[in-house]
Amino acid sequence: MPKLLPPSHRSLDFSCDIGCEAEGTERKLVNAKASHRLSGSGVTCMKHSRSPECEVLFPVGLTSGDFSFGGVSSGRSMDSRAGLAATPGALPYYVAFSQLLGLTVVAMTGAWLGLYRGGIAWEGALQFNVHPLSMVIGLIFLQGDALLVYRVFRNETKRTTKVLHGLLHVFALVIALVGVVAVFDYHRKKGYADLYSLHSWCGLLVLVLYFVQWLVGLSFFLFPGASFSLRSRYRPQHVFFGATIFLLSVGTALLGLKEALLFKLGAKYSTFEAEGVLANVLGLLLVGFGVTVLYILTRSDWKRPPQAEEQALSMDFKTLTEGDSPGSQ
Repeated sequence: MPKLLPPSHRSLDFSCDIGCEAEGTERKLVNAKASHRLSGSGVTCMKHSRSPECEVLFPVGLTSGDFSFGGVSSGRSMDSRAGLAATPGALPYYVAFSQLLGLTVVAMTGAWLGLYRGGIAWEGALQFNVHPLSMVIGLIFLQGDALLVYRVFRNETKRTTKVLHGLLHVFALVIALVGVVAVFDYHRKKGYADLYSLHSWCGLLVLVLYFVQWLVGLSFFLFPGASFSLRSRYRPQHVFFGATIFLLSVGTALLGLKEALLFKLGAKYSTFEAEGVLANVLGLLLVGFGVTVLYILTRSDWKRPPQAEEQALSMDFKTLTEGDSPGSQ
């Protein structure tokens, strides 16, 4: 049985083509020694159809720069030689456009509530207005930005992008919960019924799915307990449900916007009241933000490329399991 390094050792996440499982252990680990290439002694390597996530443990006081893998040095020196990953030419423009749309949506929501709904307050009749603003900031803008993290931060470590992705989702969830508490508290004080409309049903579904998605993603990708093969099998579902929940959030916001207009304007909605026109433009901006974010996510050539360090480790796993040199391909 291979000797596992204690928890005090540092860990580095990287992507690889071969997932290695230490014999007699549940966690898939690869032990590395300073100034030596990876050793396959006592480690059973298995091929996977998908690229799993692997983990290397480094002794205390050492970093990835103290190791060489397959003759290729790791760390900052290798990054400086290989250069940063190139950013696709059109990607920054689409990201900037999405942020312009998102910030405009938030600003226009605030303007709508300020001009036509009296503003925002936690007490009294204005408490309800906390709900739409919180939902737009949390489940629309911040959730969209969380999905774009792996497209925008292309040269940071995988651990950094994971943490940022998770934190943005936490902020989005907390702000959304503030909006939910506000609307339920407002309904209770006014004696209004809860959860009878399509908007409220869709909103409850989105909130539950969002929390479950975040909880499962945290368990699988930020904590080391899940096996690499399990992570690789779950990753496509995580990506799919992330985009689906975002799409449902935009749709639910549109339902809520229309519901608010009909409650207040009634028949006047068809007479092109100024509030109705402003809210319609807000709805189109919501759609534009959602479509732009989803377009960026679905461009396969805009995905975050593996780091040079990840590629070196991946090639070394191939050498260990197939016996050929990475340079022979």
